[in-house]
Amino acid sequence: MGKIILVTGGARSGKSSFAERLALKLGGGRAAYIATAQIFDDEMAYRIKIHQKRRGTNWTTYEAPFNAEEMISMAAEDFGAILFDCVTIYVSNFLCAADLDDEAELYKNLRELIQRLIDAALSSDAVIIFVSNEVGGGIVPENKLARRFRDLAGLANQMLAANADKVFLAVAGVAVDLKKLEETL
Repeated sequence: MGKIILVTGGARSGKSSFAERLALKLGGGRAAYIATAQIFDDEMAYRIKIHQKRRGTNWTTYEAPFNAEEMISMAAEDFGAILFDCVTIYVSNFLCAADLDDEAELYKNLRELIQRLIDAALSSDAVIIFVSNEVGGGIVPENKLARRFRDLAGLANQMLAANADKVFLAVAGVAVDLKKLEETL
């Protein structure tokens, strides 16, 4: 049975770097990388290049802006550790592709999307490390799309955290084990 680890935090918090080190450690020096980003402009191409530069030949990349559960299953056949980077981009891909004004249907579809990721992770023999941004710490966004994104990303993070063996919050380059803290309550 697979295991889920969630690594969350704000932008530039060190979450991806921490998750990369963790994946290599758990994978015995090699790991799979499931990339969810799509290149639509030069800025995103630059960001992807930075992420790729950090990783060496110990990584095999699977691109999955959609239907990532299939890539989790495929990568788990060859790797003991898989890094999924990132959930919030995956949610953004879903939201931009969705043509739904019905809020209830949108949330239902998002729950099903994340549940497929969870099911694929748990039915594998690998450790899946999901990286996700914590986006709900600021003010309420002024427009509907931004509010939808914030709420859907928060729901995705909650679903993953509820099924995770460990949840880390990265702040200023330091990762704190939240499930360990929760156990002390």
